[in-house]
Amino acid sequence: MFRGIPVSEGIGIGKAYVISGKKLEYEKRNVKNTTAEKERFRMAVKTFCEERENMAAKLEAEGSLAQADILRGHIMMIQDPFMTSQIEDQIDTGICAEQACEEELGIYREMFLSVGDEITEQRAADVDDICCGVIGILTGCSAGSVADIPPGSVIVVEELTPSMTAEMNKANVVGIVAEKGGMTSHSAIIARSLGIPAVLSVPGAMSEFVNQLNVIVDGNDGIVFPDPCEDTLNDYRAQKKFLDEEREGLKAYENRPTETADGTKHELCCNVGNLNDATDAAESGGDGIGLFRTEFLFMSRDSMPDEELQFETYKKAAELFKDKEPGNIIIRTLDIGGDKAVPYLEMKEEDNPFLGFRAIRYCLENTELFKTQLRAILRASAFGNIKIMVPLVTEVTEMVKVRQLVDNIKTDLDEEKIDYDKNIQVGAMIETPSASLIADLLAKECDFFSIGTNDLTQYTMAADRGNSKVTYLNNYLEPSVIRSIKHIIECAKCADIPVGMCGEAAADPLMIPLLIAFGLDEFSVSPKAVLKTRYNISRWSVADAKDIAEHVLTLSTAGEIQRYLRRTVYNK
Repeated sequence: MFRGIPVSEGIGIGKAYVISGKKLEYEKRNVKNTTAEKERFRMAVKTFCEERENMAAKLEAEGSLAQADILRGHIMMIQDPFMTSQIEDQIDTGICAEQACEEELGIYREMFLSVGDEITEQRAADVDDICCGVIGILTGCSAGSVADIPPGSVIVVEELTPSMTAEMNKANVVGIVAEKGGMTSHSAIIARSLGIPAVLSVPGAMSEFVNQLNVIVDGNDGIVFPDPCEDTLNDYRAQKKFLDEEREGLKAYENRPTETADGTKHELCCNVGNLNDATDAAESGGDGIGLFRTEFLFMSRDSMPDEELQFETYKKAAELFKDKEPGNIIIRTLDIGGDKAVPYLEMKEEDNPFLGFRAIRYCLENTELFKTQLRAILRASAFGNIKIMVPLVTEVTEMVKVRQLVDNIKTDLDEEKIDYDKNIQVGAMIETPSASLIADLLAKECDFFSIGTNDLTQYTMAADRGNSKVTYLNNYLEPSVIRSIKHIIECAKCADIPVGMCGEAAADPLMIPLLIAFGLDEFSVSPKAVLKTRYNISRWSVADAKDIAEHVLTLSTAGEIQRYLRRTVYNK
C-alpha cells in the first residue's frame, strides 16, 4: 500500500500503464553557424506554439477549459522575448539549440523551485513541460505518449502534464498515480476537471509499478494498492459500486427532507467560514448553518472587525435562511490560536499552541473583544434563528462565565432598546476529552451540544493531526472516539438538549449509521456534501443502524471497525 495526496475523489480499479519519465536525450555539440541554429530554434518554438494551440483548442471544444488555459500559458511563457533572447544568446556562444534550451530553462526551473510555495513551484513543472516539448521537436522525438492507452488503465507517471492529457483518450483512464504534484498542482487541476480518481506525491511509483499490474486508486483517502489481494479488490469494487450508485441517486434528494428509511427526521446543516460559503450553503439545500467559523472574519483583515461589521455579517447569514425551517445559524465564537494566528492580536508564541492559550480561554481573558462579538451576535439574532456556540470547552466554569457575559449584554441591550432574541440559545462545542467526560455536567449549563470530531479525535488519541508520522492514529473510527461520541449524545439526550456534529465524520457514509443509532439530531457538513449526506441517511432505518452500532461496539480496533463498516455499508 502506498500513501499520497488525494486530489480527485473516487475509486479507480484497473491495469497500470506506466508512462516513462525518461528525459529526452540529445547529443551536445558545438555549432559554427549560430545564425542557422537560432533559426532552427525559432522554427521549433513556432511548431511548439502551433501544437500547443491545437491541443488547447481541442480541449476547449471538449469543455476542458482549465487545461486549455494551462497550455496557452505555456505558449505565452516560451514566447516571452526575454526568455527567447537569453536562449539565443546561449546559442551565440556556440552550443546547440537543445543544450541552450535545457540550460536556460533550467535556470527558470530552479528559480521557481527556490521560492518555497506550492503554487510558484508549479511553474517549474510548466518549464519542464515546455523544455521537453521544444527539445522533442528539435530532436524529432517525444517523451512518451498516451495516445494508444488501452481501456481500463491506471496511468502511472512522474508528473501528469496538460500536453499528455490533450492526446489521451480520457474514457480509457480509470485512475491516475503520480510521483509529483499537490492539491494546487496542474496535475490535480487536470485530474479533477476530468473526474478521474487521482493520488499524487506517491514516492517510488515509477520504480514500483509495472505495466499490466492490477492497481486500486483510492482518490478519497489517498491510498494506492499495487497488486491487491482478492479481499481488498472485492472491498473496493463494492465501494466503487456504492459511490457510482450514490452519484446517480443524488439528484432525487434535492428539495427533500432529511430522514431515515423509516421516517426519523434529522436536521442537515452546513459548515461555513464567510458569507460566500453561507450563500453556497443556502443554495445547497441545507437547513441552516451548523458551524459559522468567525475566526476567518478576523484573520482576513489587518485590524479587528468592529461590532457593526460583525453584526452585518451575522445578520446577512441569518437572512439567507429566514425561509428555512428551523433555519438555525450556529455562530462559533472566536476560535484562534493553535494553527490559526491573528497577527494584530499579538498572541505570544507558545511551545504547544494547540494545548495553549486559545479559543474560549483567550476570549475570557480578553473580555472587551469577546463582548464586542457577543453584542454583534445578539443584535443579529433579531433577524434569524441564531445560536451561540463556545469552542474548546474543558470545564463547566467556562460556560457559566459565558452565560453571565451574555446576560450582562442582554441587560445593556434592553436599556438601549435594541432588539435581540431574548431566548437565544448558548451551547458548547464538545471537542476535548474533558468536555466529553463531563458532558452530563456541561449539559446543565448548555442549550445544545455540537461535537467537533476533528479535534475530539486529535485530543483523544493524543495525535497531532498535522503530523504525518501519527496520521494512522487520527481516525474517528478508533473505539475510544466512537465511545466518546456515543457518551456525549447520551448525555445530551438525558438532559433533553439537541446535539449535532460539525466535524468531517458527519458526512462519512461509514459513520452515518452509527450516528443515527446513537441519536444524533443534526448533521453539519460542507455545502457540497449536503446531498450525499441526505442520501446516505435515507439508506438506513433506525433498527438497522442500531444493529450495526451494537456490533461495532464489540470490536477492539479501528481496523476491525473500518473493515466491518466497509463491508456492511458498501454492500447494502
